[in-house]
Amino acid sequence: MHDVVVYSRQGCHLCDVVKETLRKLQDKADYRWREVDIDADPELQQKYNDEVPVVLINGRKAFKYHMSAPDFLRILAARE
Repeated sequence: MHDVVVYSRQGCHLCDVVKETLRKLQDKADYRWREVDIDADPELQQKYNDEVPVVLINGRKAFKYHMSAPDFLRILAARE
């Protein structure tokens, strides 16, 4: 099972789109995902402030700003 982390923040429309994409794809691939609010951690805020949403797959950055469903599934399959 793949581990997917979405670094995001409140009020971020692009973050909402990425999270909705992940919800819709959960029955199509083997992954679990979680959201981390960068504004709750000063170090994460400094690191990702201008890049949210940032998506990591198995600890490696895979996307920032935008993520399409086909690209996510392709990259997920490539990391097996």
